Amino acid sequence: MLAAAAGLAVTLASPPSISHAAPAQTVLSGSFANTSTLQANWDYLYPWGSDHNGSARMSAGQVSASGGVLTLTANKITKDEGTSSSPPHLHINYHSGAVHAKQQVTVSAAHPSWDVSGQFQAPAVRGAWPAFWLTAVNGWPPESDILEFKGQNTNWFNTFRTSSDVSTTKVSVSSPGSWHTYRAVLTKVSATDVDIHYYFDGVQQGVHHATGFVDKPMWIIINLQMEGSSGSPGPGGATVYRARNVVVSRT
Repeated sequence: MLAAAAGLAVTLASPPSISHAAPAQTVLSGSFANTSTLQANWDYLYPWGSDHNGSARMSAGQVSASGGVLTLTANKITKDEGTSSSPPHLHINYHSGAVHAKQQVTVSAAHPSWDVSGQFQAPAVRGAWPAFWLTAVNGWPPESDILEFKGQNTNWFNTFRTSSDVSTTKVSVSSPGSWHTYRAVLTKVSATDVDIHYYFDGVQQGVHHATGFVDKPMWIIINLQMEGSSGSPGPGGATVYRARNVVVSRT
């Protein structure tokens, strides 16, 4: 006031810029506190049933949630239950666990960016085939594999545009049985296409261009399949796969 009265120039600071980008909306978190929160946010098995492409048949009894941790346990069985109802129709050798989220992921004009992440302790022994993935609600593909171990200490980040048009980024993980963070950020880049940025422990590992993913709803699945692509014979004892802090947000 005094400086202005004395005729001195006064420089006013510019107001801070305001971002008009929509804030992120968390649509899934805190779902593993107990059985009630699990069942409020997830359904048991795969979206299509108990069987898939390995030798494990999924059962709700192989799934538990407590203290913020989801535990899926695979046990060898001795009873002859025949073969899987899904190709390649392997003989059922295990009972194991799978859950799929009630919340789906759909990259669209209304929600052009999705962030899907979680922390996992993944078994990486021969015959263990844990996964954290997105797959098409209607038909197939699209598919995005955020975590997939196939009997070795290598995580496969996969994006399926068709059955033969696939992008893969492999990351060596020295201790997959310890807690690590796996993340995918899906961003709409055109009227039809999406870019998927894959992260391991906060470091970007690859970017896959996902043609035709826009407006295609996808399930979120956590499962412990056995044998198949992870090799055989699988473990004779219990195999355990744990998850925590699974968070899904969108803008």
